[in-house]
Amino acid sequence: MTPSATEQRSEQAADKNAIRPFHVNVPEAELTELRRRVAAARLPERETVTGFSQGVPLATTQKLAQYWQKEYDWRRCEARLNAVPNFITEIDGLDIHFIHVRSKHENALPVLISHGWPGSIVEQLKLIEPLTNPTAHGGTAADAFHVVIPSMPGYGFSGKPTETGWGAERIARAWIVLMKRLGYTSYVAQGGDWGSVVVDLMGVQAPKELLAIHANMPGVIPPAIDAAAFAGAPVPAGLSADEKHAYEQVSAFYKDVYYALYTTHAASSSLRAASTESRKG
Repeated sequence: MTPSATEQRSEQAADKNAIRPFHVNVPEAELTELRRRVAAARLPERETVTGFSQGVPLATTQKLAQYWQKEYDWRRCEARLNAVPNFITEIDGLDIHFIHVRSKHENALPVLISHGWPGSIVEQLKLIEPLTNPTAHGGTAADAFHVVIPSMPGYGFSGKPTETGWGAERIARAWIVLMKRLGYTSYVAQGGDWGSVVVDLMGVQAPKELLAIHANMPGVIPPAIDAAAFAGAPVPAGLSADEKHAYEQVSAFYKDVYYALYTTHAASSSLRAASTESRKG
C-alpha cells in the first residue's frame, strides 16, 4: 500500500526531527594534515622589542605551534567527548550537535548550557559530573541537573550555515526547540560570552518552559549609555559613583580591547533589536 502525500510528509518531518546518536571519530589522515599545515606555517621575523608591545612575540608563537604540532593529544580529547552521550538533530534546516546527560536523580532540573566564542562544548565537560551527580561532590539530590550542551551552528560538530541569518536570536529559537524536542516542560539556561547573548535572547523570547537564565556577560547597560561608551564620550551626567566606575571600565574596554569594537557592541545591538521587537509583539 502506497502512503499518502500527507503520510510521506509526516514521515519526512519525523526523520528531520529525529535525535541521532553521534560518535566522535576524526580520521587520522585529517590530524596528520593539520599537523603538517602547522609545521609549514610561515612565521614573521622576530620583533624588535621585549614584551608584547608589537604583538605576540615570535618565541610565544613558536611554542604554540610546537604544542599543537607535537604535544596536543586529540585522541585524549576525543575519548573525553565519547565518554558522554552525544547526539545530532536537525533544527531549522541545520544539524545541531549536543551532549545530553540525564541525572540519576528523578527530580533533577534540566539546564541548557551554551558555550561562547571562541569556544566549544569541551569547556563544559568538567561541569557534567558535578551537576548530574551532586551527591558525589558534597551536594544533595536537590542540587541535581539534567545537562544539555549544544554546539553553536558552525562550531564543533554542528552543521555550518550556508546562508546568512544564524544570529543570536535564531540560535536562541533553536535552543528552545531543542529543549522541547527532548521533552522538557520546564528548564533553566546558562550561557557565557556569546552564549550569554543567546541565553539573554531566550529570556527575551520567553517560552513558557524557561524558568530562569544565568549569564556571565549580561546585557544590562542602557542603550544610550552603551552608545556613549562606544563613542568614547565623557561620562554622562547623573550617574552614581558605581555607575561612573562601570562606565569608565566599559569605555576602556571598547578602546583598548580592539575586538570588542565588533563583538561586544554587536552583541549589545542584537539584544537591543530583539528587545524592541519583543515589546512590539
